[in-house]
Amino acid sequence: MAPDSRLSASPAKSGWRAWDASERGVQGCAVPVPSTLLLLLTYLTYLVLGTCVFWALESPAAHDSSKRFQRDKWELLRNFTCLDGQALDSLIRGIIEAYKNGDIVLGNTTSMGRWEFVGSFFFSVSTITTIGYGNLSPRTMAARLFCIFFALVGIPLNLVVLNRLGHCMQQGVHRCARRLGGAWKDPAKARWLAGSSALLSGLLLFLLLPPLLFNHMEGWTYVEGFYFSFVTLSTVGFGDYVIGMNPSRNYPLWYQNTVSLWILFGMAWLALIIKLILSLLEAPRESYSCYPQSSKGNFKPRSWSQGLDEEAGPHSPQPSCSPEGQHPEPSTQVSCCGKDS
Repeated sequence: MAPDSRLSASPAKSGWRAWDASERGVQGCAVPVPSTLLLLLTYLTYLVLGTCVFWALESPAAHDSSKRFQRDKWELLRNFTCLDGQALDSLIRGIIEAYKNGDIVLGNTTSMGRWEFVGSFFFSVSTITTIGYGNLSPRTMAARLFCIFFALVGIPLNLVVLNRLGHCMQQGVHRCARRLGGAWKDPAKARWLAGSSALLSGLLLFLLLPPLLFNHMEGWTYVEGFYFSFVTLSTVGFGDYVIGMNPSRNYPLWYQNTVSLWILFGMAWLALIIKLILSLLEAPRESYSCYPQSSKGNFKPRSWSQGLDEEAGPHSPQPSCSPEGQHPEPSTQVSCCGKDS
């Protein structure tokens, strides 16, 4: 058969061949479910271990600081009936330091213990995810040294977990697209629908709904909650908005734990979105990396769906071009380069 006759094949058949090859690539690199569960269990165990160590090392110092603030406050009120400039400066510095340490007192109760188990767990999550709000840091030398080794192992472990979760999400999208493509006999439409559904559902679950929870628990506006959501999931972590910091509010135990899980899965989803944006930005440059034998008449730029397939399955054949570093299958090489196998 002549090369021109191969190029004149129907788009539906070539689309199905590309779709099947993409699915074979995704299935070939499928991750077993038991190994994913084992990885998540290891990840959670590591977080709990770090939480217990930070709790044991920092909690006594935090309690001592809280008692010292209480004693200094009552001594100041007892000795200074009329504050002068120096006493006022001392009071302001004490209040700022107490706020940083979580020791602000209203009546006989304090704000959520930052170095209790829940607060230590949230600090462990913000450490290995590299968010680093900056509102809380270890004060004892033992906790600082442990934090170095904890982050040294925890940050790579967090990257592995995020990569595994992102791959599982990607596999789920491709399975849905494959089922829809088999039912509709239109793989391109199925890919667009599955990709759009994953984008919109993730946007709703990780960016649009959480601000409602923060509005209820923290008293923030919706825009402030949305701002905090993006700054957190993107690991920017300015620290101007941090949950569980309002001493006038009582926070339930499940609150910070739920936010920690939201951070983990939300970062994996946002990493997929950033990966998709990078593929779109690199698509025009890669689309011109054709084989020397291919002619300009046979050139076809890649669409968004083809770029998505390449991210999921690196062996997806292209009609006339192939990105750098990738080699087409024999049938694709015939249509690209015009050579008989």
